[in-house]
Amino acid sequence: MLIWIPVTLAAASFQTLRFMLQKVLSSVTLSPGGATFARFFYSAPFILTGMALYLAVSGKSLPPLGGQFWLYAAIGSVSQILATVCVVALFKQRNFAVGITFKKTEVIQTAIVGLLVLGDGISVWGWVSILVGLSAVLVLSKPPEATGAWWRHLTNTASRLGLGAGILFAFSAVSYRGASLQLGDLAPAFRAGVTLAAVVSLQTLLMVVWLYFRERGEITRVWQARRVAIWVGLTSLGGSFCWFWAFSMQNAAYVKALGQVELLLSILASVLFFKETISRREMLGMALLVLSILALGLAVR
Repeated sequence: MLIWIPVTLAAASFQTLRFMLQKVLSSVTLSPGGATFARFFYSAPFILTGMALYLAVSGKSLPPLGGQFWLYAAIGSVSQILATVCVVALFKQRNFAVGITFKKTEVIQTAIVGLLVLGDGISVWGWVSILVGLSAVLVLSKPPEATGAWWRHLTNTASRLGLGAGILFAFSAVSYRGASLQLGDLAPAFRAGVTLAAVVSLQTLLMVVWLYFRERGEITRVWQARRVAIWVGLTSLGGSFCWFWAFSMQNAAYVKALGQVELLLSILASVLFFKETISRREMLGMALLVLSILALGLAVR
């Protein structure tokens, strides 16, 4: 069924809108932790209410959620929280489109994590695409205004945040796949909804505890920013559900390859909305990364 194509395009669109809103929140009112918490806090009520209504209307009941499910959900939740914090903090270092591109190293790193954790094999062509992606990261790691050899900039803040976000998102993706596999042969949309509801609830609880002890007062600021933050929650909900749904219907490699349309959307947002300028070096780096990700999507079958 080709329904996974519009679902994936919807997921990429929702995700771009969410990062745009989080960039606004982090630069004006909230810390990276607060902007991350807004994503979960304002989406949890909607997903839980939607799931409750679905169960009531359909007459179905929740499947058993065993220890293995919650272990995968916990690993994925913590990884995604830390990855989102890295991305929001990255927006303060580089412009919007480059920040999204750094985050997209997630696709390449997911292949590596899958090999190490799940034993998924990668073809020769797949490794070639990974090397192309590495060259893109090297190009993007040097800010336009910096001078000196490129390797001296691999440890700058933007590089560390971008690569850190990529590896953390990779672990969250592998963990969420593991969690969903524990639910058996449920319908794809139902399996996506149950997993998402469990994960978002856990993430909201973890973030409340973290902010209470480490950034007291930030929870109040998240509530005060609700006029914008609620849209972060809604776009996060739409994007996450669509990603889960698409992965349940089609090979993740094809979904992620098609999902790179998010890069084009982020460039449009960077230029038209945030009025930012993209240098030739950054355009080259993004082009190389898009090429490597598309090649990887075709190589991993």
